[in-house]
Amino acid sequence: MCGIVGVVSSAPVNQLIYDALLLLQHRGQDAAGIVTQQGRKFFMHKAKGMVRDVFRTRNMRALPGNVGLGQVRYPTAGNAYSEEEAQPFYVNAPFGIVLVHNGNLTNAKQLRGELFSTDHRHTNTESDSEVLLNVFAHELEKATRGLPLQPEEVFTAVRNVHARVKGSYAVVALIAGHGLLAFRDPHGIRPLCLGRSPDGTVMVASESVALEGSGYVFERNIAPGEAVFVDSQGQVHAQQCAPSSWLNPCIFEFVYLARPDSVLDGISVYQARLNLGEALAKRVISTVPPNEIDVVIPIPESSRPSATQLAHLLGIPYREGFVKNRYVGRTFIMPGQGVRKKSVRQKLNVIGSEFKGRNVLLVDDSIVRGTTSREIVQMARDAGAKKVYLASAAPPVRYPNVYGIDMPTSTELVAHGRTVEEVRQVIGCDALIYQDVEGMKKAIGSLNPQLNGFDASCFDGVYVTGDINADDIQRINEARVGQEEPFAEEDTSRLALPNAQDA
Repeated sequence: MCGIVGVVSSAPVNQLIYDALLLLQHRGQDAAGIVTQQGRKFFMHKAKGMVRDVFRTRNMRALPGNVGLGQVRYPTAGNAYSEEEAQPFYVNAPFGIVLVHNGNLTNAKQLRGELFSTDHRHTNTESDSEVLLNVFAHELEKATRGLPLQPEEVFTAVRNVHARVKGSYAVVALIAGHGLLAFRDPHGIRPLCLGRSPDGTVMVASESVALEGSGYVFERNIAPGEAVFVDSQGQVHAQQCAPSSWLNPCIFEFVYLARPDSVLDGISVYQARLNLGEALAKRVISTVPPNEIDVVIPIPESSRPSATQLAHLLGIPYREGFVKNRYVGRTFIMPGQGVRKKSVRQKLNVIGSEFKGRNVLLVDDSIVRGTTSREIVQMARDAGAKKVYLASAAPPVRYPNVYGIDMPTSTELVAHGRTVEEVRQVIGCDALIYQDVEGMKKAIGSLNPQLNGFDASCFDGVYVTGDINADDIQRINEARVGQEEPFAEEDTSRLALPNAQDA
């Protein structure tokens, strides 16, 4: 899961793209990159780190031009520590193309073989985004056959990309001297939208918040399978490039990943989380009598809307009991599990008066590994809570995600192969209440009846692209982000995943 943006303007775009990436920082904090175009020349700067650390004044001055794109990276395949795998990626033929990608290709290994043996193209990293770029470049070369580039040839290339590539992909690319291209996979798993400024210039971005926060007016979502090409004169050309398409957005975007002030595919993320809290309230009543709960406390940050709505419907006081430290860096490897526990306590501190002598209901957006949940429950007990109940606004995460979220292997998922009671015992709470899958889908899906459904594969095991089996999952897990930086690792607890409120 990454954040991408592209702009075609009549004025310099370097600061505009920088500001948009700040608004998308929650979608990836591992690396950032910007490419601008002046004439037919590209100017690029990319590096590991947060946007504010990657780009200094000297870097911004070296990014001239009125057209550009950018990305914040959250790696799910390849090597998280490789500077070379930061995006954008570039190829010089045909024309010169730079590309940024949000998602995950499920047939990247097959495509890499085809690129070498059939297309005669070289990839130099383990990134599936570089594979995608080279597939597109090959198809564009075939479509143009040395002729001047027209929008129809661009759409033909995207059509052929859809025929070859499987998985999830929202893409923005620049074709040197010709224009900006944006397209989305036929299932619309990852979000992508389009907006205009008052002077008519165009921006595409992963979330509507990047448009609105940059002074652009949201116009529409790019449809699943659709390609939008903005030529060098600023004219927008659009065409459906997939023979069949469905709108099946990733439901985890609404549960956790997206900013609450975004609207994705016609659904307010904030309202979706309120609806999840309302549905969860019904589940809580059937498990724990409300008169046995003294206070509802969210686990920061994404669970707040759900917790607020749940508390309101149950008539129970809502309180803030945890304070999150936004400035804790990475945790260094040391013997034993003490460091992992310490990192959770560094990132989250309790307000003891909200727990002492009370039966508390903690609300989280989801539970993945369970290690952080167990530690937080213990923190509540240490603060004096009489009983600690835990409610999850999402159902049990039982299956890996293969579409661009670094969900761990099945064996690392606390709910995989366990009953709710067994998970409760692992976490150590007095009662554990999960959302149910159909309740989650109804709560969010009711906000846009035009949806064909969701990719909810990490909850229900149904992979919407229809090409995933157990062997594929094992192969994709083997290609998960490499841990090759010696002596250091990111804390992989739930608190370490990107959070919409951290940006």
